[in-house]
Amino acid sequence: MPTTPTTPAPPDTAATSAGSGAGGWPDAPGDTALTIHVPEADALVRTGARAHVTVLYPFLPLARVTGRTAADLRAIIAAVPAFTCAFAELRRWPGVLYLHPSPADPFRMLTKALRERWPEAVPYRGVFGDEALDPHLTLAAGAGTDALPSTAFTRHLPLRAEIRSVRLIATAGRGEGWRDVTEYPLRGGAQAAP
Repeated sequence: MPTTPTTPAPPDTAATSAGSGAGGWPDAPGDTALTIHVPEADALVRTGARAHVTVLYPFLPLARVTGRTAADLRAIIAAVPAFTCAFAELRRWPGVLYLHPSPADPFRMLTKALRERWPEAVPYRGVFGDEALDPHLTLAAGAGTDALPSTAFTRHLPLRAEIRSVRLIATAGRGEGWRDVTEYPLRGGAQAAP
């Protein structure tokens, strides 16, 4: 059931939070993001990106994610226990259709801990102030999204996902797409890729 958001709606989120890079955000070469892939929702997403919940976009330039920064990142993420999440509630912002995760607090905890360590990593380049948007999994965004019938998505709900890791992803710039750099496990989560 659609509800009113508690935070402002992002502009064209088809390219936000590690999306395709076409439209939306001014991705620069070396931009990174911290995201949680939710493969259970991949078939529902109509943005050209894989299904994900953004933890922090943009993070630091890729050239800065070495040595101490990578170790701190691994430790912060490992401090949050792995968890099971349900995506049962469809919500809308103008021009955006998304799934709300439950629980949402573990996503918020991750973002808060990362922001405390790296306050210069301002979510969405400060478009919404210094605060992160509520955790969400964008299904569709842009022109025509408001006319999409909810039933095309709700018949597949609820989805359940095991949240075990956070991925650092990077782009070569606007329109260049995003690639996985590394994966950091949550406490008790899957072994991270090298």
